[in-house]
Amino acid sequence: MSERILITGADGFVGRALARALLPRLGPQDRLYGGQRRPDGTLQQGVEANAIDVTDAVGTREAIRRLQPTCVVHLAAIAAIQEASQDKDLTWAVNFGGTRILAEAILEDAPAARVVFVSTSEVYGGTFKTCRGGVDESAPLDPANPYAASKAAADLLIGQMVREGLRAVRFRPFNHTGPGQTERFVVPAFAAQIARIEAGLQDPVIHVGNLDAVRDFLDIRDVVEAYIRAILRPGLPDGVVLNLASGAPRRIGDILADLTARAARPIEIALDPARLRPSDTPVAFGNADRAANLLAWCPQIPWTRTLDDVLDDWRHRVLHERVS
Repeated sequence: MSERILITGADGFVGRALARALLPRLGPQDRLYGGQRRPDGTLQQGVEANAIDVTDAVGTREAIRRLQPTCVVHLAAIAAIQEASQDKDLTWAVNFGGTRILAEAILEDAPAARVVFVSTSEVYGGTFKTCRGGVDESAPLDPANPYAASKAAADLLIGQMVREGLRAVRFRPFNHTGPGQTERFVVPAFAAQIARIEAGLQDPVIHVGNLDAVRDFLDIRDVVEAYIRAILRPGLPDGVVLNLASGAPRRIGDILADLTARAARPIEIALDPARLRPSDTPVAFGNADRAANLLAWCPQIPWTRTLDDVLDDWRHRVLHERVS
């Protein structure tokens, strides 16, 4: 039987990484569709582009009816916490409303399709303050920002729709990074500044706020491997929730120190009092035993390689910016 796999948000950081890793594992009869909101977005060779705005119920249903996917990986979202807080209406429209529109279209017009829904560890929110050790999937949801709240609502919606017949797996990945990520996220934000300093485009100073927050980081290539296993592995329980985590808490300040140690020139770290806000969640890390048991998954890429690859990616981007 041929696979017809649709990735929403296919032109984003995770969508591109997923398609890149998934394509070599598909057969010649399989099809990989990329759903993207922007009609001018470009996808890699082998991905069939489709304009899909998940907030458009008519257009989304037409796409599902036409493509008849056997699996839908739902990545389309407002994913940056700051951006989500600045436009809450759009955040809820995309993250919750778009998920509902897509899931209802699948249930109506492609009911045999498996849905791989990508939530976030942010849904645990305040629970991190009271839980000792890595948080597992049984922990209460207690979202602490609009992004987390909209994703928690969508996560619960998918769980409820499983009772109506939706075939779905829910992932709650912890922080992930890697080559290709934008500066809206902490690791590439540091790496981009280091690359510009090395190129002489920025003074050799990085201004920072609170560096004491502790987070659980994964390489994007490990994350998409888990999604691929969920796509290709039959027999996963419908509605199951799977954390993706390293279980290794990392202090943001230590990540910055590791990156600056890789720099080609000395860099000063300057505390900016205007940015010194205490973290709402001082420590957050996870337990991914369930993913290990059901998917035989665990992180494989060393953190040192992740940092090297993110920094090299930004060196290449900055060089390209200068040349162009």
